[in-house]
Amino acid sequence: MADKRDFYEVLGVSKSSTAKEIKSAFKKLAKKYHPDISKEENAEEKFKEIQEAYAVLSDENKRTQYDQFGHAAFDQMGGGSGFEGFDFSDIFSDIFGGGFGSGFGGFGSSTRQDPNGPRPGRDMEISATLTFKEAIFGVEKEYSIKRDQDCKSCNGTGAKNANDVKVCSTCSGVGRVRQQQKTILGMAVTEVVCPSCHGKGKEIKNPCNECRGKGRASYKEDIKIKIPAGADNGSYLKVTSKGEGGYNGGRNGDLFLYINVKEDEFFQRNDLDIHITIPISYSQAALGDTIDIPTIHGEVSLKIPQGTQSGSMLKLKNQGIKIENSSMFGKNSGDQIVKVNVVVPTNLNSKEKELLKKLSEYDDKHTSQKGFFNKIKDIFH
Repeated sequence: MADKRDFYEVLGVSKSSTAKEIKSAFKKLAKKYHPDISKEENAEEKFKEIQEAYAVLSDENKRTQYDQFGHAAFDQMGGGSGFEGFDFSDIFSDIFGGGFGSGFGGFGSSTRQDPNGPRPGRDMEISATLTFKEAIFGVEKEYSIKRDQDCKSCNGTGAKNANDVKVCSTCSGVGRVRQQQKTILGMAVTEVVCPSCHGKGKEIKNPCNECRGKGRASYKEDIKIKIPAGADNGSYLKVTSKGEGGYNGGRNGDLFLYINVKEDEFFQRNDLDIHITIPISYSQAALGDTIDIPTIHGEVSLKIPQGTQSGSMLKLKNQGIKIENSSMFGKNSGDQIVKVNVVVPTNLNSKEKELLKKLSEYDDKHTSQKGFFNKIKDIFH
């Protein structure tokens, strides 16, 4: 028993973990190490180990016995940990949606796909880098992609002709074989990929010259993708059926285009709104003015109200991003938000200094600065 790991350690939980936490940990590990989908080394052994741990820790009585006596509790009972006959079907259906077996004969669903039946191709992902303008107004881009699909020469059979394909004599065309292994818990039956046909369920006498018996080949294709107006940085665009080709006549996977948008020197984006910061003079802020403002659609007149403070936000209605389908943002058009920055003059000449000195004589009439300072004095005196 010394070489058997602690069940809590196997599932990565503590002895104080709740039943819900134990189940959650098992589901996560089962999805990671399931023999039908895992590429991890020794996945089948690890999968068997976590099943054994969960069969005990998910049962209140068995968990109590295990906490008191450890593995010896079940060893003394003749190796019957309760793992045999444990029904994993519900939890595996919850994890995989019924599409995978448990990997253990007799301990869960044994649903398998026909290795020669149609299966969907895998999805693919590529990235697109757009300028700010391209993302705002939309653009059509051409991409050269390489994707695997059924070999065009042999139509996915992997053979030179139909007579060169035979049913695998080892697995009888199933693609998987069962193995029995004696364990401390009794005889465990596992399913593994057929070593003769590598899961294909068939043997090829004379392989295809193009794909060398694999039935799959990589082909280059140039495709044009129309990126709609309003594409945002970090978003995905789905291009249906442009992923890897399906297997044995199955549907193609999809292609996902990841959008990267370059920053603009002047404009920033927030959903459908466009933000820009503009400088104005002290006199424009004090007296007000009407100035021409750049927008993504061209120049637009903006009225600066009298007494505008530095940092004020002014809105140009419907001068933001305009898109046809706005279900994500709840509207079809954004606004342009203009932040004004009152620029304090530097490097004044003598005449400008004299004018500002005269102006400062009247500042007390329009500012509460002196009153503000007096309030502070009152607090500390």
